[in-house]
Amino acid sequence: MSARGRLKLFKGLMEGEVPASGLMNERLFSCVLCGACSGVCPLGIDIPDLICRGRHLLRNKDKKRRLLRYLLKFSTKWPDLSFKILSISQDFVIPFLAKRKIIPFMPELPEQPFHTLEQVHKVSKKKGRVAVFTGCSVNFLMPQLGESLINVLQSLGYEVVLPKEEVCCGAPLRALGMEEEAVEFAKKNHRIFSRLRVDAVVSLCPTCTLALKHDYESLIGKGLEKAMDISVFLHDKLPKTESIGKTATYHDPCHLKFGLGGAGEPREIIGKAGLDLIEPAYSGCCGFGGTFSLSYKDMSGNLLRRQADRLLETGAEAIVTSCPGCMLQIGRAIADRPVVHLIELIEEAYCLRSLYQEPVLDRKA
Repeated sequence: MSARGRLKLFKGLMEGEVPASGLMNERLFSCVLCGACSGVCPLGIDIPDLICRGRHLLRNKDKKRRLLRYLLKFSTKWPDLSFKILSISQDFVIPFLAKRKIIPFMPELPEQPFHTLEQVHKVSKKKGRVAVFTGCSVNFLMPQLGESLINVLQSLGYEVVLPKEEVCCGAPLRALGMEEEAVEFAKKNHRIFSRLRVDAVVSLCPTCTLALKHDYESLIGKGLEKAMDISVFLHDKLPKTESIGKTATYHDPCHLKFGLGGAGEPREIIGKAGLDLIEPAYSGCCGFGGTFSLSYKDMSGNLLRRQADRLLETGAEAIVTSCPGCMLQIGRAIADRPVVHLIELIEEAYCLRSLYQEPVLDRKA
């Protein structure tokens, strides 16, 4: 179950020394793909990349996730149709799936996806031009985060481009061993975003950013160099504000911390926004991991409870993170205080808010 053990199994599988089996599937698919191991590997091996390649070799013999692959392939190929089907049936299908623990939480679908907004958001005095890679979570589950992002970027003088041709980053597909499908999406996204004349391609999802910037190198031989997490793009563009006398603790998304090396920027922004940051005793994985939380619910739940306890031990008034998936996961365990995305905190601190809107730091999770 260790990183070294899984690599040994992958090597044996590739060289034909170890046969594909149910136990092999469990060993390679039970990795959460957080990337922590690669950062401490003395040889600098990209371990998650090799784990994904191993899953691809096992794909046809992995019956446990066959239905999940089918659903994921359908929903990523026809996302708008899938959203309409779920919207029509959400009052009985989603509760049915949640009750039988087929899905770990019961999401509330928005009235419409984020990408129904206009394609280019202009500003009067343009400082720069930024493209947004929305990602599936923001587009279909949390469009309010995308709206907050546009508000922040425009307030700083950036014209915002939303390419409607964007497709899934491919990370969920690759996590299930669906390399060919991930390659197809990678080629399309790279073609769309590499042609744009922009200062940066920003995203609110570290997993998407990691895929665009690094995973595409492995999949198609070229990544999007301008891709960056929103915290990295904004941290030197925001002035310090006065303290508001509230405390917050920060949950590190694994792919931002380990894959992109972005642990410091969110913390700097929280301080600039006027909050007192209280660090947890230890920062671990929340257990979401995309499809991991669907395949390994018990392991996912154990990781969640452990990390939620650490965050609650700080006594902070709010939980801040930089990942939509982490928000969904942590919100399952913490309901007595707000669990917010960093972009919501930035919007509240630096943009004018309508009087009827509930302050983000006063709402419940």
